[in-house]
Order: sequence, then C-alpha cells, then structure tokens
Amino acid sequence: MEETIIPYELPDPENHSFFFVDIRITPCLEARLHQHDAWELYYVIHGYGNRMAGDTVQPFSEGDVVLIPPGMSHHWEFIPDSADDNGNIRYLMVAFSHSFVVRCMEQFPELRNRMVGTIFPEDALKYGTESSRVIRRALKQMNKMDELERLCEMLRLLPVVFGSTDYVSVGKPMRIERDVRRMQQISTYVMAHYVHSIALEEIAAEVGMNRSAFCSYFKRSKGMTFSQFVCRYRLNTACELLKHSRKQVSEICFMVGFNDLPHFVRVFTKAMGMSPSKYRKQFNKQGDTAE
Repeated sequence: MEETIIPYELPDPENHSFFFVDIRITPCLEARLHQHDAWELYYVIHGYGNRMAGDTVQPFSEGDVVLIPPGMSHHWEFIPDSADDNGNIRYLMVAFSHSFVVRCMEQFPELRNRMVGTIFPEDALKYGTESSRVIRRALKQMNKMDELERLCEMLRLLPVVFGSTDYVSVGKPMRIERDVRRMQQISTYVMAHYVHSIALEEIAAEVGMNRSAFCSYFKRSKGMTFSQFVCRYRLNTACELLKHSRKQVSEICFMVGFNDLPHFVRVFTKAMGMSPSKYRKQFNKQGDTAE
C-alpha cells in the first residue's frame, strides 16, 4: 500500500508569527511522511536514524541541523535504540511561513539590508560545523525565552539560516507528481522492511509494476540498481549504529538486514574503505579529539 503524505498547517496563525517546539517523545510517535507550507528548521538533540527529504534518504545524527523548504515531503525515522534512558528522542524545531520572512524584510530595513540578494533554497539543507554551532546556540537560547524574546532572536537568526554558505544539499524537490509518489513509496517501503530480504517482485508489485519495468525505472531514476540502493541504506544504518551504540558488530550485521557476518564485513569494508571495527574506533577517536 502507498503511504499517504500527510499535509498539515501551522496552528493558530492569527496569534503566532512562527512556532517553536521542544519535542521529547518516543520514536514511534514521530510524524510519518508529511509536508506543510512552512520552512522547518530542525535540530536533533538526542537520537539518530534516517531522514527522507524530497528525493533523498540519508542518515542523521545528534547535533544535525537541517532546513526543510515549504512543500517538501519529509520524514525523520529515529532508530528506537537511539532513545534516552526514558525511551525518548528529542529535538528543537522552529517552523515559519515564507510570508513571515517577507513581512519581516518589508517592515525592518535593517533585516532587509542584511538579506539583500538572498536566494531562497529549493533543496533541503544540512548546515556545516560553524553554521550549525550558531543555529544550535540560538535555538537553545530560544528554548528559555518567552514569545516576544523568541521573535527578536528569530530576526537575528534569519540572516544565518538563509545567508549561510556552510551547507550541503540533503534532498531535492521531486517535480513530477507520479514519480514523487512512486519514489517516496519505494523509499518508505525500504525504511520499513530493510531488516528482511526484499525481493524485486515484491517491491515491483508494491508500486504496481512488473519486475523488468521496475528495474529499468529505478536504475534510470536513481543511477543504481534497487539492490545497491537497499545495500547503501543498510550500510548507512550500520554506520549510525557503530558510531552511536555499543552493540557488537555481529549484532549490528543482523539488525540491518545482513544474514552473514563475513559477507557484511566484506561489503562494509569495500564500501567504507575499512572494517566495521576500525570504522567504530576511528569515529570514537575523532569524537575524543573534537572534545
């Protein structure tokens, strides 16, 4: 069955120019695939997993700061094991309409002067080290403020959000409606079933195609075979578990859908340039250096 993209609007727009939330919930309660007519600035405080934004599925980690543009379907899938001791994941999120940005620039020349020539992105963006640091600090401060103070902080934050050059694209809008639904349906199915073997006939039937047509369509759309896509997704998930959990390599192997440990080690080593154990040690060493 095709997963429905849930549209929703920002609540009570008459009394709020934007919305700020500090969310602590169990992973299963996080919103499914959805879209809304607002910019979404999202800071992951606790938890990790995989994010779908537009045409792209990528892993995310604690500390990530991402901007989702209006109208782009997206979904943050937190891995249950990444929850805290109370079983919760946590993030800070601010959502604001594009008209809010335009009105602020019209009303405040000082802001307009800072944002003159701004080209608003169509892609989802993940901010780099310096911009993330600034945005994380601002959102943490907003969490301690009242509504009026948050508005003042938003005016300081907007030039950073839209003026930064320190970012990478993590999702492009899908222009063709049929392909939007089909590729999102495929990605959602993989996210839900990657721990098991997914037969080509099975996924082809899911999107209403025969095996041959599906293989041609997928290779043309993604530049790789479906099996390569699933393997990459499993390896990305394995990387997050290696970085953020203490589970044994053998346990992670089976958790992400590989049925044979030596095969998993070979595939991982070929893709990442090092064994799973070395990857974990290198990440932990980098984390110690950063601290």
